[in-house]
Amino acid sequence: MKKSRVTSTEQTSYYNNLEKMSVSRLLKSINKEDKTVPQAIEKCIPSIERLVKSIVTHLQHGGRLFYLGAGTSGRLGIVDASECPPTFGVPKGQVVGLIAGGDIAIRQAVEFAEDSLTQGFRDLQQHKISTKDMVIGIAASGATPYVAAALKKCREKKITTACIVCNKKSAVAAASDYRVECIVGSEFITGSTRMKAGTAQKLILNMISTSVMIKLGHVKGNKMVDMQLSNNKLLERGTQMIMQELNINKKEAMQLLQQFGRVRSAIDWFRAQNK
Repeated sequence: MKKSRVTSTEQTSYYNNLEKMSVSRLLKSINKEDKTVPQAIEKCIPSIERLVKSIVTHLQHGGRLFYLGAGTSGRLGIVDASECPPTFGVPKGQVVGLIAGGDIAIRQAVEFAEDSLTQGFRDLQQHKISTKDMVIGIAASGATPYVAAALKKCREKKITTACIVCNKKSAVAAASDYRVECIVGSEFITGSTRMKAGTAQKLILNMISTSVMIKLGHVKGNKMVDMQLSNNKLLERGTQMIMQELNINKKEAMQLLQQFGRVRSAIDWFRAQNK
């Protein structure tokens, strides 16, 4: 009888009798495992680079980026997508995060939502998905039906697909044009992929969205010149950016920021006036 293959994310933990460990040992052991995640990601940089370049091209030609996932993976996609407009000043719908079970699943588990073979693509259709767009499926196991089936349907419709998974040769990867397969190994608690796998996905998403937005011109030097000024902290940060960039005092910088509402616009106007 052929044995079923144990996937990387389901491998038994290197640790046992966790309930008998001291708090100190628990924390140090978790930290020891977490340290292996960046090393796993480093091996994936070439595949992440190819993915980033493709995303940049799609967005430059008027396309959008969709993240599609379930559970922790879906929530991580939503976090990354939701931070793009305030951080980089891009339109709200340019980067979209979708989760199995809908918005309620952001805060609580929706039973069996990830098992649907049809809902993933239906959710994309709600946003009028087209061949100009790109869809990244996020699934630690790489087996999530909601994600795998949606990506397969996208490919049938000639929509570019990609994935961030933590297993090799998965169904999600098989339906992806661009594959980021980050193998982090067994979790501290067997199968608890919100830990190392989730950390890897979060870090990779940070790398992707940050690199894409830099290449699209939303960062100048090392400053977020297109950020939305949605609170006092960001107003202060924007004022400091203008002061440093234009070598003017705080009062002048604040007046410019209030007048134009965006760091880039204030700087561009000032320089045009002082050629």
